[in-house]
Amino acid sequence: MQSVDGPSTEQLLSALAGKPAAATLIQRYGGLTNLAQASFDELQTVPGVGPSKASAVRSAFLLAQRLARESYGESPLLDTPARVADLMREEYRPCVAEEFHVICVNTRRRLITAERIGQGILDSVLVHPREVFACAIARRASAVILAHNHPSGDPNPSEADQRLTRELVQVGRILKIEVLDHIIVGRRTSDRPRDYVSMRELGYCQ
Repeated sequence: MQSVDGPSTEQLLSALAGKPAAATLIQRYGGLTNLAQASFDELQTVPGVGPSKASAVRSAFLLAQRLARESYGESPLLDTPARVADLMREEYRPCVAEEFHVICVNTRRRLITAERIGQGILDSVLVHPREVFACAIARRASAVILAHNHPSGDPNPSEADQRLTRELVQVGRILKIEVLDHIIVGRRTSDRPRDYVSMRELGYCQ
């Protein structure tokens, strides 16, 4: 019997990859987050998953990301860390390396654009202030919000995150483009129900 919440994850995957392959995918990856991080080539190592089925699974996650971006009637209001995390969470879910975004906002704190300006290795990413503020100037943003992910799942800032935030806040003051916050997105666990950290709340964007 189908649950009131709709088809199960395995049933939905069965529509994309067939029932045997869906069961194997669930067994191997344990959940959608790990499955979303699997590459096209890696998916094809699963018995019964060839190029067409791997492409279907990858496309489903890409569509989910785009749906998350299009679910707003107007440009989303980004006036709290939670709203910024909501905006970026699906973008970061499949990432296995750190990615850094500059989120440009107008005077009403509504989104202008969110642009990726850096991609790194598993636990670090190199970002230059020039790239951050070139994006803001080009988009005529009144302020920016910084965001990146921690693939490890732990959103607590590293020393490098702290140094970078301080540096970008200082450069923003010179350019008169305020750095409103720096949001680091990780993953929820039973011991950590909140999957993000706000550097402003920690005192780094004052």
